[in-house]
Amino acid sequence: MSTPNLNADDEQIIAATQQWLEKAVIGLNLCPFAKAVHVKKQVRYVVSSATTPEVLLETLMNELQLLSDTDPETIDTTLLIHPFVLNDFLDYNEFLDVADAALEDMQLDGELQVASFHPQYQFADTDINDISNFTNRAPYPILHLLREDSIERAVEAFPEASEIFDKNIETMQKLGHDGWDALDVGPAK
Repeated sequence: MSTPNLNADDEQIIAATQQWLEKAVIGLNLCPFAKAVHVKKQVRYVVSSATTPEVLLETLMNELQLLSDTDPETIDTTLLIHPFVLNDFLDYNEFLDVADAALEDMQLDGELQVASFHPQYQFADTDINDISNFTNRAPYPILHLLREDSIERAVEAFPEASEIFDKNIETMQKLGHDGWDALDVGPAK
């Protein structure tokens, strides 16, 4: 398994993330809502230099507040990329509870939510190499900050939203490991 390139600068980290978004998330239609915000340039990419969960939490809270305070036409969603902390998936997964608690503490639950992507992403009860895990694999650990209103509008526009997960698993099974590797989308080398 490849590991993230920790020697990359912010520009390279963002470029690898954008390539993953374009080729995997949008290209494989893993998220039918991603293309519109990408085309409109409403995705904010933030690279955190945090090396501890505590500093990452501070950055996360700042980004949550910024997203809440900003017009959705300017920034609809944020990808908070954190290559230097929570590289172990189990630590990252535990941090998601901290992220949810921060949303509640900031009284932003119901307005915003945090989705998760990681180079070692693993659904419960799957083998680490199960291709289904690759639906949430990214070149670096990412906390995806989303607006609840945007999700609701997207779901209204895409009536089969409840089928996305199953469709993504099917897409990944058809693609297989060789197809994923050919995309060259991560983890960043």
